[in-house]
Amino acid sequence: MKIALGPILYYWPKEHVEEFYAAAARWPVDTVYLGETVCSKRRALRRYDWLAIAGRLRDAGKEVVLSTQALLEANSELLQLEQFCNNGEYPVEANDMAAVQLLAGRVPFIAGPHINCYNGETLALLAGLGASRWVPPVELSAASIGALQGQRPAGMETEVFAYGRLPLAFSARCFTARADNVGKDDCEQRCIHDPDGRPLHTQEDQRLFTVNGIQLQSGTPCNLLGELGPMGEMGVDIVRISPQAEGTEAVVRAFRATLDKNPAPELPALDYCNGYWHGAPGMAWQ
Repeated sequence: MKIALGPILYYWPKEHVEEFYAAAARWPVDTVYLGETVCSKRRALRRYDWLAIAGRLRDAGKEVVLSTQALLEANSELLQLEQFCNNGEYPVEANDMAAVQLLAGRVPFIAGPHINCYNGETLALLAGLGASRWVPPVELSAASIGALQGQRPAGMETEVFAYGRLPLAFSARCFTARADNVGKDDCEQRCIHDPDGRPLHTQEDQRLFTVNGIQLQSGTPCNLLGELGPMGEMGVDIVRISPQAEGTEAVVRAFRATLDKNPAPELPALDYCNGYWHGAPGMAWQ
């Protein structure tokens, strides 16, 4: 089973992003996803910056995939999407059907976790359009994924989101700007001050969600390290680790060691969730 490093879901300064990927080039990951998938107002890195990072990672022996935005709202965002889809060098992860339409029949692509794929018919449709890999929506249980494994077309890989705060929903409004009582157009990219998102608690002080610009995430990170055995048995090809501001290398090495049946380093001491995997409420830990 391979390990993939998903796209950074947060808004980090350019220097932080470049340092992160310079370090990731030395980690035991097979695939690295690059690009802004949440908000087009996050412009710390431009297209040529992402391509420069992609070149360095490819030289380090990594498979590089360019990830697209999940929610498009303007013509400028569609233009950027077209540029990524037409890059001519790297495969693309399509996170909405506009990207699928641009890629269909031209080059193989990855159907990202934001594509609503819940049955064998949709898997077959995506494969017919050129998808060579799919990432199940994060709310699918192990039982559901296992059932779909028996229906997936020949040659299609399965990649499971295995660690990190789960990307649950997107909105045309900006949750971070709203929390600070400013309009979305006047946000001044203030989410750059929340390198792991902003916690949202209930009145009982339970961390319920994480606010990340226009994206809503799970309150605690999902952790499926203990489920690698069942994943292997059901034929999962790749596990995805979502980058966090701190501790991502330790997570990668723990997953790699576990897959290699070696002693694994301890994960960061956090509260975790794995409820969706077990068919329970997503915020649960079992």
